[in-house]
Amino acid sequence: MPLLLFAISPCVPPPRPRLRHLSPPPPMAAVAPPTLSTPVTILPSVSVGLPPLPPPATDDFHWLDLFAFLNSPADSYQIPLEEQEREMEDELEREIELERERERARKARHRRLRQRQVKAETEAWARAAEEYRELEQEMLDRKLAPALPYVKSLFLGWFEPLRDAIARDQEVQRRKRVKHVYAKYLLLLPADKLAVIVMHKMMGLLMSSKDGGGSVRVLQAAHCIGEAVEREFKVQTFFQKTRKKCTSKNEGEKNQALEKEQAKCRKRVKTLVKRRKLSEAQKIVQQEIELEEWGTEAQVKLGTRLIELLLDSAFVQSPADQTPESSPDIRPAFKHVLRQPIVENGRLKKKHWVIECDHLVHEGFESTARHVEIPYLPMLIPPKKWKSYDTGGYLFLPSYIMRTHGVKDQKDAIKSVPRKQLRKVFEALDILGSTKWRVNRRVHDVVETIWSRGGGIAGLVDKGNIPLPERPESEDPDEIQKWKWSLKKAKKTNRELHAERCDTELKLSVARKMREEDGFYYPHNIDFRGRAYPMHPHLSHLGSDLCRGVLEYAEGRSLGKSGLRWLKIHLANKYGGGIEKLSHEGKLAFVENQLPDIFDSAANPTDGNCWWMNAEDPFQCLAASMDLFDALTSSSPYCAVSHLPIHQDGSCNGLQHYAALGRDYMGAAAVNLVPGEKPADIYSEIAARVLIVVREDSMKDPATNPTASLARVLVDQVDRKLVKQTVMTSVYGVTYIGARQQITKRLQEKGLITDDKLLYDVSCYATRVTLDALGQMFQSARGIMAWLGDCAKMIALDNQPVKWTSPVGLPVVQPYKKYKNYMIRTSLQCLALRREGDTVSKMLS
Repeated sequence: MPLLLFAISPCVPPPRPRLRHLSPPPPMAAVAPPTLSTPVTILPSVSVGLPPLPPPATDDFHWLDLFAFLNSPADSYQIPLEEQEREMEDELEREIELERERERARKARHRRLRQRQVKAETEAWARAAEEYRELEQEMLDRKLAPALPYVKSLFLGWFEPLRDAIARDQEVQRRKRVKHVYAKYLLLLPADKLAVIVMHKMMGLLMSSKDGGGSVRVLQAAHCIGEAVEREFKVQTFFQKTRKKCTSKNEGEKNQALEKEQAKCRKRVKTLVKRRKLSEAQKIVQQEIELEEWGTEAQVKLGTRLIELLLDSAFVQSPADQTPESSPDIRPAFKHVLRQPIVENGRLKKKHWVIECDHLVHEGFESTARHVEIPYLPMLIPPKKWKSYDTGGYLFLPSYIMRTHGVKDQKDAIKSVPRKQLRKVFEALDILGSTKWRVNRRVHDVVETIWSRGGGIAGLVDKGNIPLPERPESEDPDEIQKWKWSLKKAKKTNRELHAERCDTELKLSVARKMREEDGFYYPHNIDFRGRAYPMHPHLSHLGSDLCRGVLEYAEGRSLGKSGLRWLKIHLANKYGGGIEKLSHEGKLAFVENQLPDIFDSAANPTDGNCWWMNAEDPFQCLAASMDLFDALTSSSPYCAVSHLPIHQDGSCNGLQHYAALGRDYMGAAAVNLVPGEKPADIYSEIAARVLIVVREDSMKDPATNPTASLARVLVDQVDRKLVKQTVMTSVYGVTYIGARQQITKRLQEKGLITDDKLLYDVSCYATRVTLDALGQMFQSARGIMAWLGDCAKMIALDNQPVKWTSPVGLPVVQPYKKYKNYMIRTSLQCLALRREGDTVSKMLS
């Protein structure tokens, strides 16, 4: 079949902006290259064994279009503008849809977290009660006690009898015409929930006892339990009201419905009073005033009754070698005991009643934390913004912006302030509350490993007790007396170690509960001075080294050049040992020299060289080492993302304020208020002054100078740590007795003085020298403190508290008033309560 070829004109037609639809060209057997000089010729087809070629579709195939397309530049056949705009619109719609999907996912995730938070605040006690009911049913079905942790098995054994005892008491109070004072509060919650609150609160109080002796004052326990019942009742009531309000369509309908409901309620109460149905009228009125404060007296009476029911219902059984013939050793789990007067830390403790647990219960305290309900846990969503005294923080748990501790003047002062005046306070607390935290899992793993191995290193308390001294074989009265003192001291130390272990367990229990969360938040409130604190009491960024090391920011940031530098400085500060007092360049050089140890600590924290364990703040040092290791081993250290908080603190803030008030240059230099090549250390300077005086006294003759022998005992023990707490608290009005107790504790930690009388004498001597050195160095501060004290006394003469308004608008009222004691009769015993009087205390103002 012949192939028609066209001669190519030297004038190529201009490229067309848009090609017509091209059919594929027919297959060609041979094509002679055309030349401009030869005319168009028709060449015969060359047979190559192919089938006959179809004729070209000349109706829609244009060779000029093909040649124009092949010879045109690339930018001449771009996609038309309309198609570009259409594609851009489609891309934009896809991005918008993706953003909508992400927003829907974020809202769904927030909704799920909010539901969990609401349940955590409103259903904790109900869930615990339901758990015990299910365990009871399991025992009945299987006729076998479930395998439970020791403390949980105790709770399960107490739950049913205590619940039934409370239910019987509730039924008795319902039938009585003349009810006890606590009766109306006892009937507000179901018996199973009250039983769970009493058990968990009592165990929590005994476990957190500072002396570790397994006892708690009756008054403290009763007040705490009554307060917990009131809080739970208010939470449930508020929750139910909130759910009802959510069903209204709009605010106007809500207000109209509320006014109608109140009018109906008032009318019905009047009708019932006229008909002399006082009990029904009282119920309605009680429902209307149910969110009012119950008061300490009501809380204590209710708590005391519940404690009494617990004493009658809770028992333990000794598992020690009981034969089938022997009667089971069943005894009360708690006892009501009168403690005799004792002298502790130089103070006389009057006789008082306590609730004391059996030693079988006491043994399980260290594993109790993970099974006890802990209120006011960190929140899974940002807290409510603060808007007033009691609006903000947790969603349903009672939250107050100031910790007034029942002081009426403080509460009235902050409630009377216009909301606009407290705007900066609200904003500051909202910023703190909206900061997202998370558990540093790597550090937490290290803590759990050390804790499982028995503790005793890296600042963790030892899980074991110190051995008790054996009774001497001789009957020498002096030897027996020394043994008794040693035994008493060892038991006291073991009680303190027990209390520390319980505290550690509480912190780790919270860390375990929050470990798998992407992040959580700490609602904050303030004390009467305006200092902000997290409302959660155990694991927070203001806690111990353990708490700070286990926590980190949930949202990381790239380090950058400045961030990497500050990370190294922070690591040096946390290592301590005098390194924190070097210049910034000195700290950076220290970190560079210690990089092999830092890398080993990060890669193998528990089984390596353990360099980080020698730090003053070991867990914070470990967290910084891990962050620095990650940064320096990454491809770009400056781009490494860090979640580590860099803690910074003032140098003895109280003395800084006094130095600024008094324009005291020497004092200002000592607390870093003036520039210097390296940080000043007020504690080291005071320690140096104390050491000079002690050395001079140690050179004197003991025959003529009685302090010489004390100075010789003390001279090798004077260091920064000995005086730090006393210097720090001096500006807060620490007394001589308080300072002596602080120094005594530091000397006990050193363990070089074993005789108690000598320890007391040396502590008294060291306290006098320390306070004298402090007074000499900060004379202007002492003068200002004295002047402020005189002003407070003059104000108190008019029976007025010292009060002022801070620059951010916060009203501050000194809460120092004389208290009056009064007795109340409860079902368990008579208790002495303290009531705030009307007279301002001149001694404390």
